[in-house]
Amino acid sequence: MADLRTKAHEADVTVWVGKGGIEAVVDELGDQLADRDVVKVKFLRSSRGGTTTEELAEELRDTVNADLVETRGNTAVYTR
Repeated sequence: MADLRTKAHEADVTVWVGKGGIEAVVDELGDQLADRDVVKVKFLRSSRGGTTTEELAEELRDTVNADLVETRGNTAVYTR
């Protein structure tokens, strides 16, 4: 797990969740997870509405069937 956290720290954000919500990024995140060890996702203010970043991160994890490595601030890191 420490190795994943190191990779997560070094990774750039490659998926942004905006007002379209998580449904708009499900395919993109799935494609990126097929090619990379970790994918960093940023949840923009417009995506959160009345929910927290943690809640959205968990919902996206379940939708994509991925593992959530960590959530920090408005960013989440996923792996398969």
